Amino acid sequence: MSSVKVRVGKVVVGEDQPLVLIAGPDVIESEASALRHAEAIAKAAGRFRIPFVFKCSFDKANRTSLKGYRGPGLKKGLAVLKKVKGRVGVPVLSDIHCVDQVKAAAAVLDCIQVPAFLSRQTDLLLAVGRAGKPINLKKGQFLAPWDMKAVLEKVESTGNRQILVSERGTTFGYNYLVNDMRSLGILRRFGYPVVFDAGHSTQLPGGKGHASGGQAGFIPLLSRAAVAAGCDALFVEVHEDPARALCDGPSSLPLKKLPGMLEQLTAIRKALEQ
Repeated sequence: MSSVKVRVGKVVVGEDQPLVLIAGPDVIESEASALRHAEAIAKAAGRFRIPFVFKCSFDKANRTSLKGYRGPGLKKGLAVLKKVKGRVGVPVLSDIHCVDQVKAAAAVLDCIQVPAFLSRQTDLLLAVGRAGKPINLKKGQFLAPWDMKAVLEKVESTGNRQILVSERGTTFGYNYLVNDMRSLGILRRFGYPVVFDAGHSTQLPGGKGHASGGQAGFIPLLSRAAVAAGCDALFVEVHEDPARALCDGPSSLPLKKLPGMLEQLTAIRKALEQ
């Protein structure tokens, strides 16, 4: 197990802690949508006593097409996440894409996420580290798990060790990702809690030409494998109607399927603890 415990709001991730769920729609579609999803996911997670962190992006700066929906932006998006945090009573997590966003994001978010595509951007990593908030570092699709050591060292140089390390699949040919579950064990050697991003691991980057495709049907399978492999937290995009989602619908778990999946994951986790 990891030696570092990371506190995201009231949720603790790490050694000897319960499996944590980090979930929500990929992007903020509206205030009402964010609140509705946060309340529904919190209810499902609470049923199985799974600590829950709400994840939703205020800006998706890495969309395939210029025409892709990016979200409400920094100011409006953070206002929505602040409302979710207060009304639903759960910690909130979102990603940032440039140094200029860090200060405002740190004032609201319980955990700041560095996107996989930006995992080697030194100035961004240093700025996030210096903000003093917990950080979710997503492993780039183009990186081997051992390459994350250098990424971690950049953040560690700021004195911040409240770090989560996320596996989200590795590029395998054109428009395809694969998962090597050995990666979870390799990432764990760095001493930080390990997160498995089940939704983005099923993504087909740019697979639709104008947007990314996905194979969301594999989310439960990969989630079961990752929990059996000992991940500390599961990260998954969840949407009430993936076919109408404004971003990454093809790699989002239908909300109605979340309780059944959590029931399976709870059973696997209990089996590991025996």
